[in-house]
Amino acid sequence: MRLTSSRLPISPKSVMLALCALWLAVGAAWAQNVGPSGLPLPRFVSLGSSKINVRHGPGQKYDVAWIFTQSGLPVEVIQEFDTWRKVRDSEGDEGWIHQSLLSGRRTGLIAPWLNEQSQAIPLYARADRGAPLRAQLAPKVLVTVEECIVAWCEVAGSFQPEGENARSQNFKGWVEKQFVWGVYENEEFD
Repeated sequence: MRLTSSRLPISPKSVMLALCALWLAVGAAWAQNVGPSGLPLPRFVSLGSSKINVRHGPGQKYDVAWIFTQSGLPVEVIQEFDTWRKVRDSEGDEGWIHQSLLSGRRTGLIAPWLNEQSQAIPLYARADRGAPLRAQLAPKVLVTVEECIVAWCEVAGSFQPEGENARSQNFKGWVEKQFVWGVYENEEFD
């Protein structure tokens, strides 16, 4: 009795077709998360100016919905059209901003969903709850996000204590990522 294989021979042409199909599938999946600029969507950026008109649509012909008045605030880019970016702020409001008014600098807001009278968020010397405490950050404090690892972000900033002779004080340390609006849960960077 003789055994025979029921497999069909694989030709170089069928391998090439399979690779092309795989490349197209991966390319289509990648394209769904990338805007016309070539940058990922959604993504966090910050405001590059202290007075920015947010419009109802992508162009100056659209009415101003509101005006941002603080530079450096984080916003989430959720859509792109030509040189305009549709953004979402920490309160969930959406509108259009010209790309030239945005910066790639990463910033965050500490727990903006809490009110100012809520418990402060601890800032640690290292990415560890057992590390020495550096400061207590109030909700809505604006920080520069310098690095993020699995569950932590290293942040820095400054604040102006009350009093006419008080000098601004700088802070830097690690905060749990869950308290930072301006980074994604699974995002890591340095």
